[in-house]
Amino acid sequence: MQLSTKTEEQLRIVSVQESRIDAAVAIEFKDAMRAETDGASDTVVLDLSEVQFIDSSGLGAIVAAMKHLGAERRMALAGLTPTVERVFKLTRMDTVFSVFSTVDGALSALRN
Repeated sequence: MQLSTKTEEQLRIVSVQESRIDAAVAIEFKDAMRAETDGASDTVVLDLSEVQFIDSSGLGAIVAAMKHLGAERRMALAGLTPTVERVFKLTRMDTVFSVFSTVDGALSALRN
């Protein structure tokens, strides 16, 4: 699972460099997210702009990554493609996460 990470001010941005988050990579995704967010800032922005497909295992992995952050930290999502956004809306997970159309939009909103 390819992830890239950068920190801007107090925000950690984790970009998924894969087209799918599904059952085949869910455990690898969770492990990679833990490694990238351990000791991270209070807010993590997960950039999903490269992800074209997500299944229930992938959704569960994203939720597990959010729970790993604990109650004192939060995760926001950015750059959801139409297919991925549809999964979040159908499962109502778009009410659990703050969702932004772009990483820049997320950064602007979360810095304030």
